[in-house]
Amino acid sequence: MRMLKSHVGLKKAALLDADHKKLGFFRCIVTSCRAVVLPRFGGPEVLELRSNVSVPDLKPNEVLVRARAVSINPLDTRMRAGYGRSIFEPLLPLILGRDISGEVAAVGASVRSLSVGQEVFGALHPTAVRGTYADFAILSEDELTPETSINYTCDKGLLVVGGGGAVGFSAIQLSVAAGCHVSTTCGSQSIDRVLVAGAEQAVDYTAEDIELAIKGKFDAVLDTIGAPDTERIGVNLLKRGGHYMTLQGEAASLTDRYGLAIGLPTATAILLKKQIQYRFSHGIDYSWTYMRADPEGLDEIRRLSEAGKLKIPVEKTFPVTQVREAHEAKDKGHISGKVVLELD
Repeated sequence: MRMLKSHVGLKKAALLDADHKKLGFFRCIVTSCRAVVLPRFGGPEVLELRSNVSVPDLKPNEVLVRARAVSINPLDTRMRAGYGRSIFEPLLPLILGRDISGEVAAVGASVRSLSVGQEVFGALHPTAVRGTYADFAILSEDELTPETSINYTCDKGLLVVGGGGAVGFSAIQLSVAAGCHVSTTCGSQSIDRVLVAGAEQAVDYTAEDIELAIKGKFDAVLDTIGAPDTERIGVNLLKRGGHYMTLQGEAASLTDRYGLAIGLPTATAILLKKQIQYRFSHGIDYSWTYMRADPEGLDEIRRLSEAGKLKIPVEKTFPVTQVREAHEAKDKGHISGKVVLELD
């Protein structure tokens, strides 16, 4: 019998698992645990570490993961401050957090690829209400892969705008592993790091004119910044037939400003207008790209990590008890790289 302990209260719910019935084993599941809760939108001070947050029952395709570490991502700090307010405000309080590394504590009835005790990592969908800033998180089977993207293989040219950040740095490595010839823009402090990661050209956007410094044109542009200037530059540096992708689509911001009924159709109309405009003016495809975990992508990340081809340096680690300090450091730009919360 495997005993799983939360940091505060422990209620044992004895559930017979089909594989364990014959052996007479019981699986013990926590029903409450510590979690960082967002009761209202605001600065880091609104975050609350609560000791007795309920852990919902698992659906058949879900997995209970005992968290070891979670990242503080830009989406987390933006959501805390009110990004996506029109969608999430009626659902407060929320638990922030999207990615996770930890151990399988229990599995739903239909889960076949994972088992209790297995080390895993994964990521929730961006719209999830119960995130990963908790001792025990719930993800679907498809959102996890055993521990130890760019969704295509290419031998073409890719420009990553903002390669010095954690997302851009990951995109460089994944693209190089897929066979792409990668160029990037970044700050001066990241030049050496992105070149070691495989970028063939790195331009310091703080000191150089990107359009003059970048050599050649590209088959694809991944814009992790999504500002008007970076969009203009990215579009102009694409070959005809190329593809511009930005991680900073306007759907959430417009929905916040005008509400779901007006904001979402407005965002859809803007996206369609830009797609048509750029197709006729530049001969390119234009899209807003959203994070979505899938088994194939997660497995590729695991494979590349094991092979040493994907390395995400952690710049700063905080205990979960210092989650406010971690968010404050991220907000003030004191830490440009990956920030991790430890939950052990």
